[in-house]
Amino acid sequence: MNILLVLIPVTLLIVLIAIGVFFWAVNHQQFEDMDSPAVLPLMEDDPATPPDTTLTDRPDATSAASPSSATRTTEQPSASP
Repeated sequence: MNILLVLIPVTLLIVLIAIGVFFWAVNHQQFEDMDSPAVLPLMEDDPATPPDTTLTDRPDATSAASPSSATRTTEQPSASP
């Protein structure tokens, strides 16, 4: 029975805090628009445009290659009779 002397004030304190949080939310317009947040996930976003990747933004591709691969030619096999 002695626990009721603790539980009743603690419960009343929790209820008062909950009421205070509710009135704070009402005063800060948290309940003004109840319809559009439910629809926002269903709306399609505009497709994102890919970033502009032109060759002028990157270093020259031939300078990154090794010298042996840049000067390598494709040799045709010789036809031997």
